Amino acid sequence: MKTLIKNARIISPGLDMAGAAVEIDGKTITAVYPAGSELPAADKVVDAEGRMLLPGFIDIHSHGAGGCDTCDAKLESIRTIAECKMKEGVTSWLPTTLTLSPKVLQDVCTVVAEYMKNQEFAKTPGVHLEGPYINPKQCGAQNPAFVREADYEEVAALNDIARVLLISMAPEMPGAIDFIAKASAAGIRCSAGHSAATHADFMKAKAAGLAHLTHYCNQMSPVHHREIGLVGSGLLDRDIKIEIICDTIHLCGDMLKMVFKNKAIDQMLMITDSLACSWMPDGPGDLGGLPIIVKDGVARLQEGGNLAGSTLRFAHGLKNVHRLTGLPLSELVKATSWNQAQSLGLEGLGKIAPGFAADMVLLDDEFNTVKVFIDGAEKYSA
Repeated sequence: MKTLIKNARIISPGLDMAGAAVEIDGKTITAVYPAGSELPAADKVVDAEGRMLLPGFIDIHSHGAGGCDTCDAKLESIRTIAECKMKEGVTSWLPTTLTLSPKVLQDVCTVVAEYMKNQEFAKTPGVHLEGPYINPKQCGAQNPAFVREADYEEVAALNDIARVLLISMAPEMPGAIDFIAKASAAGIRCSAGHSAATHADFMKAKAAGLAHLTHYCNQMSPVHHREIGLVGSGLLDRDIKIEIICDTIHLCGDMLKMVFKNKAIDQMLMITDSLACSWMPDGPGDLGGLPIIVKDGVARLQEGGNLAGSTLRFAHGLKNVHRLTGLPLSELVKATSWNQAQSLGLEGLGKIAPGFAADMVLLDDEFNTVKVFIDGAEKYSA
């Protein structure tokens, strides 16, 4: 079946083209037509009415949404989260775990593998393990009761159940460097998070294969003029990719502006770090056994008040950054999907170009989701 999306403002890495059209054959983009082109016949024609058409977002760090958490270890929870993500314009996402027991992580991977057999909503190429190999002094909203030493055999066993694409861990902890080397050799990306690492620790980890920094600036060693920590390492280093929660809460607007001014856009990874309370009203909740409270859309632990993930919807993070920085959307979209796909080896994702998967989101001028296409099918319409 051929589909034609016409009269669209196509925004893709290095491309911002008004009045354009996209041709889809089955699951794949087959052609992009600039304004004024003679358009081919199609079985289905969608008029974008001048709205923005972007590559579908790839959220590599999302714990939950719609009242459900990945660590519920229930297929219905994964389906609910994937549907909420899809409504945000996310076409691929990594169900993200918490620092919990080996049994819970096994159960999570089992239900994710089940969802992957019939991906009704946002696609799931693999899992993101956030913890359990973190620094207990940097737990944040993670449960310290389940923190443990890096164990590659545990992760290898989880990877046999459902593909593990990414793991967030503290590189300064015992056994971490050897773990990073083994995991990286197996194609699992390692990210420094919930960590008090020094810059020297960071450099050792990078040499072993460290690729990302998890929710940049949050629960990581800060900049000091005699020790730049992980925050300084993220700005200084030109290879490391950094996850950014762009809700203006986890990083204030000025910090977002500073980071986007001083870090190459090719190394930026926008995420939501969304919780079960995303897509839900304010009120009490739970995160890995720890009580949280959501007030004015901000989630915090009830005890201590630490920030506990976000309620951010992906497209609104892009809106925040665009309005704060003034950077062109044709550059910013690298950080919403292309960089994620490149880092995690997700071939054929992240661009609107011939040969790429027809995963796209149509947004209005306020960055609200109008339509979502996954593998060429119109999966959501507002």
